[in-house]
Amino acid sequence: MAQSNHTILLIQYTDSPNSRTYMDFETLVQGIDGVCAIYESELKRCNPGVRNITYDVSDLYKYIDQLTDLSMLIYNAQTTSYIPRGKDWIKTQVFNHLKRQAAQ
Repeated sequence: MAQSNHTILLIQYTDSPNSRTYMDFETLVQGIDGVCAIYESELKRCNPGVRNITYDVSDLYKYIDQLTDLSMLIYNAQTTSYIPRGKDWIKTQVFNHLKRQAAQ
C-alpha cells in the first residue's frame, strides 16, 4: 500500500461514546506518527514532573490494547474507497515504522 494515502484515525478512549474522536492525515506515515504522538501525550499527562520519558514498543502496544477502539481508514486510489484497519494491523505498522526510524 502506498505510503502517501490519506488516512483517518478513529479513536475511542473509553467506553463512553463521548470519548470518540478522529484525526485525519495526508499520509499513512503521518497517521502512524499520530498514534505514537497520542501515546506520548498521555505519558506526559500522567508524568508531568518527568523531563525525559522513554518507552518501548511493548508499552505502546499495551496502551493501544487498553483503548476501547482504535482503527484507521486508508484511502485506496484504485478503488476510490477507504480500507478499514484494526488494532493488530496498526500495531504491526507502528512496529515497522519505529524500526525504520531506529535504523536511520
